Amino acid sequence: MPTELEAVAAEAAGCTRCRLHQSRTQVVFGQGDPHADLMFVGEAPGFHEDRQGIPFVGPSGQLLNRLLEGIGLRRQDVYICNVVKSRPPQNRDPQPDEIAACRPWLDAQIRLVDPKVVVTLGNFAAKTLLETTTGITRLRGQTYPFQGRVLLPTYHPAAALHAQGRRTAGPSPLEAMEGDFRVLAELLAAQAPVEQDRPTEQLGLF
Repeated sequence: MPTELEAVAAEAAGCTRCRLHQSRTQVVFGQGDPHADLMFVGEAPGFHEDRQGIPFVGPSGQLLNRLLEGIGLRRQDVYICNVVKSRPPQNRDPQPDEIAACRPWLDAQIRLVDPKVVVTLGNFAAKTLLETTTGITRLRGQTYPFQGRVLLPTYHPAAALHAQGRRTAGPSPLEAMEGDFRVLAELLAAQAPVEQDRPTEQLGLF
């Protein structure tokens, strides 16, 4: 018998709530551990994701995998999804009505996976979940309370790849992401169960 998350994914596979269903190859629902402590939320599927039905499988996915390996995690240890489940034509930005139409699927994923930490990748994911108009450059580098969890915004891997080789006044997007993942490792360590013979340490997250 399918789990509730599998049932939601099956329902989403035939979604026609917005115009994106007209041009997609398939719905890209999500992938990973259905009980993960860590969930990544990106923007929308790209070309490779639309063809394979798996989020973050192109160059952005390869970078994400490397960043995970850098903190001792594997892709199968986490859950990965996007705000929008169907690829926008020519990888254009998702429109507000498309984000709104897809939001119930994302809300269901967060509820059913029930992660302790959510990492948003890029502008749209951070703005959507934090319900703000503030851009990712100002949002990243901090943690935020989110539905009883911890939310950590960082750049989208595609932005880090696009900026490679460019001169920047401060850290490059890739360097910033590497720093954010070090913070992520600390957050996950703080969320881990504490042995009963040790005192519980309080970590100031916010």
